[in-house]
Amino acid sequence: MAILPETEKLAKKARPKREGFKPNWPWSSLTAVVVVIILYLSQYVVAFALLIYPAIRHWDGAQSQNWLTNSIVAQFVFVLLAEGVTILLLWAFLKRHNVSFRSLGWNRWPKWSDLGLAVLAFIAYFIVLAIVLQVVTSLVPSLNVNQKQQLGFTNAVGAWQLALTYISLAVLPPIVEETVFRGFLYGSLRKSLPVIQATLATSVLFGIAHLELGSGAPPLWTAAIDVFILSLALVTLRVRTGSLWSSVFLHSLKNTVAFLALFVFIGTFG
Repeated sequence: MAILPETEKLAKKARPKREGFKPNWPWSSLTAVVVVIILYLSQYVVAFALLIYPAIRHWDGAQSQNWLTNSIVAQFVFVLLAEGVTILLLWAFLKRHNVSFRSLGWNRWPKWSDLGLAVLAFIAYFIVLAIVLQVVTSLVPSLNVNQKQQLGFTNAVGAWQLALTYISLAVLPPIVEETVFRGFLYGSLRKSLPVIQATLATSVLFGIAHLELGSGAPPLWTAAIDVFILSLALVTLRVRTGSLWSSVFLHSLKNTVAFLALFVFIGTFG
């Protein structure tokens, strides 16, 4: 009987170490990066398609711009279509390779522990962000930390407009972006890169996607730094839990705080 515990110890030593989330998908890391870029650019196609409505109404350029900029419904429809097209294109790519969304991290129902880990990760993310911004601004005094991210929805008033705004900022983007970046992209990079390199590459690309290049404004470096640090926490949750739920909760929590600060508290106390 005394031999069994010793045998179990030897068996444990012989077992390979867990390497975390490392799928064996039939495409290269470079292909995944190209797919993500295409998914990102698809939102410009959606924006162009959305101009069909003003054209049907025979609006001039000023009326069309005013509708796109100030209509909460138009902005909500844009977000809904952009995120929908992103998921549809990703689904088509996965289906072609006989891979399901379950493989990306949608493999179970959420647990209370997913939410608890998200809250703890949010606290850690917020502390690290404050420290990093303090260091970066001391090294680069010219960095504009007050530059605003172009979120749209500036005219949201009333319950239903705020509800559409919240869904557009704190519900749809976390689900879609976690599926694309922490599910698809990270998993693809993990095939050929160690955990740290895959995490950093995913986070760098996620930060670049939030620079708002092409918007006519200077690159939004503070947002890129913000989401880079956030992505480090998101990937950690993805690997730790084996699911996307906790990262979605953290992403949504972060965006919810921003939503409350920009659209509720300022509107109430500002």
